[in-house]
Amino acid sequence: MEGDRHRALFHQLQTALLIGLSLLAVASPVYAQEAFNAPENLELSAPPQDLLGSWVRPEGLAASIQILVALTVLTLLPAIILMTTSFVRVLVVLAILRQAIGTQQLPPSQVITALAFFVTVAVMTPVWHETYREAIRPYTERKITLEQAWEKGASPIRRFMSLQIERAGNAEDVWLFLRYVNPNTSPSTYDEVPLQALIPAFMLSELKTAFLIGFQIYVPFLIIDMVTAAVLLSLGMFMVPPAILSLPFKLALFVLLDGWHLVVGMLLESFAPFA
Repeated sequence: MEGDRHRALFHQLQTALLIGLSLLAVASPVYAQEAFNAPENLELSAPPQDLLGSWVRPEGLAASIQILVALTVLTLLPAIILMTTSFVRVLVVLAILRQAIGTQQLPPSQVITALAFFVTVAVMTPVWHETYREAIRPYTERKITLEQAWEKGASPIRRFMSLQIERAGNAEDVWLFLRYVNPNTSPSTYDEVPLQALIPAFMLSELKTAFLIGFQIYVPFLIIDMVTAAVLLSLGMFMVPPAILSLPFKLALFVLLDGWHLVVGMLLESFAPFA
């Protein structure tokens, strides 16, 4: 019984194999005939247009340059925002504050960056409103050209940077960059200073101001560290790090004085009012 069953299964497999080979043999001449009857003369497709030539023509080149400039501006937009706003000063001061307290990574960098961003928005809102009112909205309504929109939009930002440089007394930074950017000119007002000299001068001024504010913040915490170290030395506790014992006192002092309110308020008041 077992042998008869195996022989029957073997015969079924042979039958299925023969049927498959027969179908393949019948189909092969059909495909061969279709391939034989295919047209012998194959036409090549038309050559591609001269794309490079269209790009380098005057009209195509102007459009290509505009696209390149637009993509470059979009790529550098975060850096431009950093360079022309109060973000640098606020972020540096908050980073120095965290270092002075000695909490290492607390608050996290994301929290400090977010706080610096919202403080920047509070400071820059009047500037951005004027830029939108004088440049962006007229341009979207097709009342002015792109060049006019650029001049009108850069004017409030230029005035903001000029006010901060003058308030900090860092006008020498403008002359430092102006000697290399355009040494043959002697501007009498900030409106005549090119942006490629005014923007880096503004960044240097912001860094100087941020370090001065950071020094004022750092001194009280440094005094607490020195007093704690002196007490430990007087008690003979040479192996105990002073930073471990001084951290609770610094946190308590900072919270009791409402330190975050004082620091953010000092930052907001450190900027010259935009009018």
